Amino acid sequence: DIGDIVRGRDLFIGYDEKDRNEKKQLQQSLKKIFGKIYGELKGAQTHYSDTTNYYQLREDWWTANRHAVWKAITCHAGESDKYFRNTCNDSGTWSQANNYCRCGNDKPGQDNPNTDPPTYFDYVPQFLR
Repeated sequence: DIGDIVRGRDLFIGYDEKDRNEKKQLQQSLKKIFGKIYGELKGAQTHYSDTTNYYQLREDWWTANRHAVWKAITCHAGESDKYFRNTCNDSGTWSQANNYCRCGNDKPGQDNPNTDPPTYFDYVPQFLR
């Protein structure tokens, strides 16, 4: 799960040595990225004490940005890189949210309730997903 990876909580160790090395490289890159954010963020030095892995900063960043990440993954995916596949709609036929990436009649700027993609999955423990 992307949220677990960003926050440094991913339980997947890897199938082989290549997977484990790629995971290490990814975490090193995330440490560099969040190190830069830490260095440029006003007040970060007084708020965050972890300057090795930046776990709390990563958690806060994910909380602030997960909606934008989710929209980028689901709404701006190309034809062959869909995060979600077609599902069954109310009439029993296959369906998928298109255009504004919402089901129903939601349009940009209307803020209809319960139309945002579910971003709460990242709070379910990984072993239960």
